[in-house]
Amino acid sequence: MDWIESLITAWNGLNANKMRSGLTMLGVIIGVAAVIALLSIGQGVQESITGSITGAGSNLLFVAPGAFQMGGVQAPSGSAVSLTYADAQAIADPRNVPDATIIAPEFTGNTQVIFGSANINTKVTGATPEYLTAFGMEISRGRFITEGDVNGRETVAVLGSTAASDLFGGFDPIGQKIKVSMPGAAGGRVSLTVVGILSPQGGSRFSDPDNAIIVPITTAQTKIFDGRNAQGESVVTSVNVVVGNEERVDAITNQINTLLLRRHGFKSGEEGDFSVVSQADLLATLTQVTNILVVFLGAIAAISLLVGGIGIMNIMLVSVTERTREIGLRKAMGARKVDILTQFLLEAIILSLAGGAIGIAVGVGIALLVNASGVTSAVVTSQSVILAVSFSVAVGLFFGIYPANHAAGLKPIEALRYE
Repeated sequence: MDWIESLITAWNGLNANKMRSGLTMLGVIIGVAAVIALLSIGQGVQESITGSITGAGSNLLFVAPGAFQMGGVQAPSGSAVSLTYADAQAIADPRNVPDATIIAPEFTGNTQVIFGSANINTKVTGATPEYLTAFGMEISRGRFITEGDVNGRETVAVLGSTAASDLFGGFDPIGQKIKVSMPGAAGGRVSLTVVGILSPQGGSRFSDPDNAIIVPITTAQTKIFDGRNAQGESVVTSVNVVVGNEERVDAITNQINTLLLRRHGFKSGEEGDFSVVSQADLLATLTQVTNILVVFLGAIAAISLLVGGIGIMNIMLVSVTERTREIGLRKAMGARKVDILTQFLLEAIILSLAGGAIGIAVGVGIALLVNASGVTSAVVTSQSVILAVSFSVAVGLFFGIYPANHAAGLKPIEALRYE
């Protein structure tokens, strides 16, 4: 019954000055909303990145020229030109890498693509016929690159769904000619005939496959970009390897490493001028980075909760000063120190809980707006809600202790004399 009476007294004390109570809750509302919104956005970004890696399958290896260390995982830099088309053919040889089922080398670059008055800057990917199967793509209209296109360096192109829409609008692109700018001082343009349109991929890779343009790899190397090294060998940006048995990923990684070290003149155990990275490696590294991002966003939002807690303490101190005579009168009539302490602590907790409840609604609303905007995704989790509310109650309790203790410690005679 004492708790119920203290709760009623605390509620009446807050209700007596609604404006002040509302402004006090505002700091907690903003803090809780910020924690939920930022953690939701961080979680959404994390899931989006994870989906982009796993979308192409967990049995995919990436072999790329150059290497650097990122979070303890060796990852491709893509800046060197040490990986040749002959290396890709060696990896495709079942005598070297027997468990590799699909080998899909690529040579990519960004350039301007033009059709009529439409002009877009996008990635042009030189690929082989195996590229379609390696990444689980599908053709919606027309056909994909063929072996004859690669051998004949044919000037044909397959467009991603977004690229086709941006360039042609409602027109049928099949059979139309697009112009691709050749990078470099010489410049010039290459005319390509559109032979196929890809089905929407939904961002299954790091770059947007729907916005890409795919041409025969030999065409990209010789007619659009400069795809040769100093020795005149054809180079590739990466070699995508599909593994038949996921349990053999590590073994195949070692096989590719051994093969390329020997081909590039390195001794066993030396660090080569290439890197072999699996989906699991990329996922582990990027999960580590995104976890840090989520924690960082949560810490920033928690600062606003601390500010809200300081606001609660300030208002509670003002309330104690204004109600000094009331406190003296209650103590003179037999109220114990614990009764006064409980009343003011309950006031602080009520402010925190009410602000937390409103903050949850605001935070979830912000997350829904972010999702509706399409800029990025936001995923509201029960953990973020529990964390925000728990922290808000802890803040109210922590910052309410000093004012409550100050009120409970007032002497009745001095409190009654207070003007």
